[in-house]
This record gives sequence, structure tokens and C-alpha cells, in this order.
Amino acid sequence: GDTMQPAAVSGEPGFEPLVVLELASDIKEEAVVWLLSRIRDPQQNGGDGDSFLSMAECQHIIKHELDTLRAREETHVPGYPQAKLYPGKSIIRRLQSKRILIQMFPLHHKEELKRLSFSWYQKVRLSLQPLDSIRHYYGEGQALYFGFLEYFTFALVPMALIGVPYYLFDWEDYDKYVIFAVFNLVWCTVILELWKRRSASLAYQWGTLSRKQAFEEPRPGFHGVLGFNPVTGREEPLYSNAKRQLRIYLVSLPFVLLCLYLSLYVMMVYFLLEGWVLSIHDENPTFWTGVLLFIPSVAYAVVIEAMNLIYRYAAEFLTEWENHRLESSYQNHLVLKVLVYNFFNCFASLFYIAFVMQDMVLLRQSLATLLITSQILNQFMEAFLPYWLQRRRNKKMVRKVQGRRVLEDKALPLAEQVRLEADMSTYLGTFDDYLELFLLFGYVSLFSCVYPLAAVLVVLNNITEVYSDAFKMCHVFKRPFADPAANIGVWQLAFEAMSVIAVVTNCALIGMSPQVRAYFPHSETQLILWTVAVEHGLLALKFILTFLIPDVPKHIQIKLARIEFESLEALKKKVCLFVLG
Repeated sequence: GDTMQPAAVSGEPGFEPLVVLELASDIKEEAVVWLLSRIRDPQQNGGDGDSFLSMAECQHIIKHELDTLRAREETHVPGYPQAKLYPGKSIIRRLQSKRILIQMFPLHHKEELKRLSFSWYQKVRLSLQPLDSIRHYYGEGQALYFGFLEYFTFALVPMALIGVPYYLFDWEDYDKYVIFAVFNLVWCTVILELWKRRSASLAYQWGTLSRKQAFEEPRPGFHGVLGFNPVTGREEPLYSNAKRQLRIYLVSLPFVLLCLYLSLYVMMVYFLLEGWVLSIHDENPTFWTGVLLFIPSVAYAVVIEAMNLIYRYAAEFLTEWENHRLESSYQNHLVLKVLVYNFFNCFASLFYIAFVMQDMVLLRQSLATLLITSQILNQFMEAFLPYWLQRRRNKKMVRKVQGRRVLEDKALPLAEQVRLEADMSTYLGTFDDYLELFLLFGYVSLFSCVYPLAAVLVVLNNITEVYSDAFKMCHVFKRPFADPAANIGVWQLAFEAMSVIAVVTNCALIGMSPQVRAYFPHSETQLILWTVAVEHGLLALKFILTFLIPDVPKHIQIKLARIEFESLEALKKKVCLFVLG
């Protein structure tokens, strides 16, 4: 649809559009008139918050206003009898589901974007990312992701530095791995605790740390029988919790288990292939059979990536169908589904090799292949593909826009800029980016004592990741709506769960090393008991560390308490004046 209705352009001097609504090209006039009248309702007469609010905040507010536009007496969208409405139904959601409203997105601000991309990734010197500018332009959720990516990369450097000499000098000597594994354990805990402090100080700086969780409106996709919400006193759809639980336990859970079974099946096929290739190579070793040795594991890594992708869509569909009332519970269920499967899919074969086959050489080789293949695929999917698609799209667009006039630095007329941005890909949020970091964290923390180079590879990957993500945010995707956040949310829990699993696997790997076995020549049981005891001890140490390192740095705690105190004092004064008056 090409009708970008310029209806909101009020023609005032200095009017700067922030958000675009793209309507269907054949939209009925009465629907446009009605939508505009609803958007311009007197309740929106706030002043211009230009200097006080960042652009991202203004756009967030506009989005909130649009999302909370609810139908009143209308039974359907004017001109569209099939687009039913009832009091309290989200108007924007209905327009989108009936394809009357094609999309809505915030506009990029050319000048600010240019400044941001220069300070962010165009200078080739190694410098920290301009997190404040990122937050100003994209909002806190985005800035926290880039802050976490940068922090994670720095946190890996000591591991990478220790890993290199290990890799070079002590290839077969497991003695040293024990030290490496112990270091691994302490490292996992400490970096996650320190990140909490870092994220608290960032959120404090940006004013989101003590943000009270606003009363959550039902998410736009939520549907149910119209009822009365006792909290807000408004009519809104209600959906019984029992029904939702039935959907989760009778449909979603069996589906996830089925997928896990399939994933195991694929893994077994991979081991059969691996065995077959090895037997060919042993019979008659040539250069080609040597190459053939790598084929099963590379193919397996590619299949894993493909399965993860397909599963991701299925999980989204299922979680949508479970009909969660709140966005936060939708996100939590989705993250849980995707994490369990991805963890299983990526690491099952490694666990099998390590603890069932107990073949350390194969473990090292598999880990290296999986890590390198998945990184190459990710770089291709994340950096090269979007860049190439964008180039193609821009070329087409330039031909359409102005017969060959140079597009780059000339300011486009507003209508053209809007058209150009409407065609850009939609950014799907930080979910996939965090997921990738989660899996990399897994490769490093679970098994890197067997393959010390893992940390080095991840550091290299993260450095290119910063650049490719920054480029995508600025030039490939439409600008996303800001999402105000005080921390990385459910992902902090995910990373902490991974570090607990890491303690267990590292202890088991230490217990299986020949050096430790030599201490218990006769009794397997004693070895197992000792390993379990040490592992419990380490877990206890881990939790003690978690308590000892406060989540919020002391000086920020004091400042927050001060703010609390001052607001109470102000309230007392107000009450006194009111009583006296």
C-alpha cells in the first residue's frame, strides 16, 4: 500500500513527524476520518515535550497512546462491517489484524542518526560504545543489550588470555584442565554478579532503576469474553486461567517434548554417520576421507541452526495461542520454551560425548566444529545477508524515487524518507541477540576447559557482533519503538541458570580426568561421592558470593534512599499545608 496518509502533518512550522502509520492503499475515507478523530481526542492535549524528553521517549509515549486507544460505542470500523469492535477492544490491533493498518513505526532522525553511527561504529579505533547516545536514540532496552554485549566481551578477555597458552602448550595434559575448570566456575559467578551492579548503575544514570512497574495493560493480541476488570473498573476481555493452563500443559508441553525427542533422534543419526565416516577413514586413509571426517559435524551444526529457526516460529505461534494477558508473561513463556530447546539442541551431543562416550578428543573436535560453524552461519545471517538485502532494496528504491539522483547525503523530501523507511526490515527486538549470547556463554562456561580456545573465538565473534549489530540498527532496520527497561530482565535468570549447570559439568569433567581418577584406583563410588561433595561445596560458595556482592552499588543505594526520603518529606509538607489551609 502506498498511501502514507500525510494526514497528521499539521502544516505547522517546525513540525517534526515522529511516528508513521501506513494504511492500506484502498482504505475507505470514513475509516481514515474516524481514526484521526479518535487519535486527536482531547485527552491527548499534552504540551510539546521536546526539550525535556528524548526522541525515543516521545515515540514510546505516542505508541502507548495508540496502543491504548480502545473502542467505545462503535460496533465495527466505519466502512468495514467485517472488522468487529466492542467497548474496550484495542483499535490499532483490530486495524492491524484486518490489514487496514499495515504497519506503524517511528521515523529515523537523519542528523542524529548520522552523529550516532559516527561515534558508534564508523571510527575504527577501539573505544567503548556511546551507550548514552544509544539510549537517547533507541531507548534503554536497546542500550542495555549493547552494554551487556560490551561487558561480556571484556569479561571474556581474561579467559581468552589464559586459554591461549593452555592451547599451545598443554594439549593432552588434563592436569592443567582442573585448574582451568576451577577458574571457569569462579569466573561465571563473579561476572554475572558484577554485571548486575553495572546494569544498576546504568539504569540509575538513565532514571529507570527505581521506575515503578506501570500497571500492565492487557497485551494487544489478548482476546477473550468481555468482562469487568475489578482493578481498573473498565470493561476488558477476560480469559480463564484454567483454560490457559490446559493449553500450556496439554498442547505446548507435549509439543516441546516431541521437539526434544526429534532433536535426540537427529543427534543419534549424527553419531551413526560419524561412526561410519571414521570406519571408512580407518580402512583407507586419504586426503579426501580426512575432509569427509568433518562433514557430519558441520552438517549437524547446520541442521541444528535450521531446527532452532523453525522451532522459534512454532514457539512464537504456540505462545501467542496460549493467550497470555500480559506482555511480560508472554515473554517469559516464550523465552522458557526457546531456551530449553536451544540448550538441548546445541549441547545434547556434547553432553553425550563427554559423559556417555567419555571421549575427550571427540569432545574437543565437536565443540570446535559446532562453535565455529554456528559463528560463521550467524555472521552470514546477521551481517552479510541484511546488508546485501538492504543494498538491493536501496537500489530499487533509488530508481523509483528520483531517476538516478544521488541518494546518499542529500536530504530526501519527507515523503520519500517515509517510503524508504517503510520498506526497511522490521527489527524483531533483542530476543535473538540475547539468545545467541546465551549459547556462546554456554559454550564457554560448560566445556571450555576441554577446548581453551573457545573464549578467544567468542571474543572475536563479539567484536564483529558489536559492529554488525550497530550497522543493522542504523541502516538495515526500521527504527524500533523504545522499551524502557531497568535490567536485562528474564535473561539475567537464564545466564545464572547456565552458570549453575556449568558448575555441575565442570565438576564432572574434573572428576573424570585421569589425574583425579588416579587418586581413587579401587572405588568408583568414592570418586562419585567426592565429586558430588565438591560440586555442592562450589555451589554453596557460588550462592555465598551472590549474597556478598550487593546487586546495587553502595553509593547508588544511598542516592535512592535519599530520593525516597526527600519525596516523603515533601509529601509531609504538602499534607501539613493542606491541613492548615
